[in-house]
Order: sequence, then structure tokens, then C-alpha cells
Amino acid sequence: MDRSLFTAATGMQAQQTNIDVISHNLANINTTGYKKATAHFSTLFTQVIKAPGATLNNGQTTPNGVQVGLGVQLDATNKAYTMGSLTNTGNPLDLAIEGEGFFQIQLPNGQIAYTRDGNFQIDGQTGDIVTNQGFPLFPNINLGNNVTSINIAEDGSVNITRSGNAAQTDNVGSLRIARFANPAGLMDHSDNLALETVASGRAFDGNPMSDGLGGLRQSFLEGSNVKVVEEITNMITAQRAYEASSNVIKASDEMLKQANNIVS
Repeated sequence: MDRSLFTAATGMQAQQTNIDVISHNLANINTTGYKKATAHFSTLFTQVIKAPGATLNNGQTTPNGVQVGLGVQLDATNKAYTMGSLTNTGNPLDLAIEGEGFFQIQLPNGQIAYTRDGNFQIDGQTGDIVTNQGFPLFPNINLGNNVTSINIAEDGSVNITRSGNAAQTDNVGSLRIARFANPAGLMDHSDNLALETVASGRAFDGNPMSDGLGGLRQSFLEGSNVKVVEEITNMITAQRAYEASSNVIKASDEMLKQANNIVS
């Protein structure tokens, strides 16, 4: 009977974690470039009371044996890197990647982080293209001063015109993006950023539209790929499973009380 109490408790704990993951997805439904996570579970242990194929007292072989599971455990939280919908913002520094790839961002400590969030700004002091937190793109793209128009092509080339020089277009560089063999292995960081890990593999960077990398869409942002109806359905399922495990604990507790009364 104690076995059922502990098994049901692992089920409650697993569904609580499931709800935590779902709530994080729903909280980030309007986060640019957010990729939903899904909790994945596996059986905890199985107690083998009688192994399949064991010899019985009568000399026969048991075809099935007796095995009782001891619960569930959280195995992984998987990220789904499907594309979110694109929204036209009209801002020339808003960029979306159509296909595979991540923007490369240089952190203050020199480390490179990766993001699908293409909501960029111009640093008024330096003229660099930066994130909302002030982190520059890598490699750095400097627009300089007196910029009147910015054109970022699908292949990442950046061309600008300046005030008083409308007839001349200057190329100030080219954006490079990166991809990973296993993007689900990236480690989440704050500010919509992720970091490379052993599980993700090393970053392969290149120009957009080359080596399997996606192209850039100027004046567009990629939305979250969270689907509200799907998450609410998952939430209801998790809630029902939590309640069921709770009822198992109540039933087991009641059966133990009855057994104690009989003994006493």
C-alpha cells in the first residue's frame, strides 16, 4: 500500500512541473521569437516481483511475470523550434529569419549568445546596431551618423543612405547568422538569448541564404510559436492527472485505515 502512496506522489510532482512549463509558455505568448517548451516524462523504476520467463513451482514458465511500476520522473523539457508567425512592423531595424538560424549577440563579457528576436535599435552614441539591452550584433554593424534610410537585404547585406548624400548608397557590412546541429540543446539565458552548450554542438555561422541558413525579412518580427488553445488543453489534462493522483493517495490512505482497524 505504501508503494501506491509514493507512486501517486511522483505523479503529482510530475504534473506540477508540467503546469510550470505550460505557464511559462503562456506567459511568453507575446514574446518575440519565443519557442515553446514541452515537458517529457519517463517511468521512474519498475519493481520486478517475478521476472518474465521465470520457472514456477509447478515447473512451468511464466509468460508475463509480475512487474509493478514505481512512478514517473521528468526526463527533459524539449524546445520546439518551429517558426512563429511574422508580423510587419514597418521598422527598418526589425528583422525576422525565415528558416533556420539565430542572430549572434555579443555579451559584455565577450561571450556570444544567440536569439531569434530581431527587434534591434541604433546606439545613439556609437551608431552600432544593438539589442534592446544594448548588446551589439556579432560581427558588429556600425551605421554611423546622419542615416536617412536603411536597407537590409535577404542575404544580410546592409546598405544605407545619409542626409545630404541621397544619391549615394553605402554598404556598411553584412549580417551573419548561426545554426546548430541540435538547437534544442541550447541553454536558455535571460533577455531572449540562449547560449551554446556541448549538447547543442558548435555554432556554424554564415551569410543568410547560404549553407542551409534562412533568409532575412526586413521590417518583420517573428512571434512566439505558442498556441493558446493547445496550451490550455494541456493545462486541463495536467490538472485532471494531478487530481487523479491526489485521489489515489486518498484512496490508499483510506484503505490503510481500514486495514489498521481490522488488525487492531
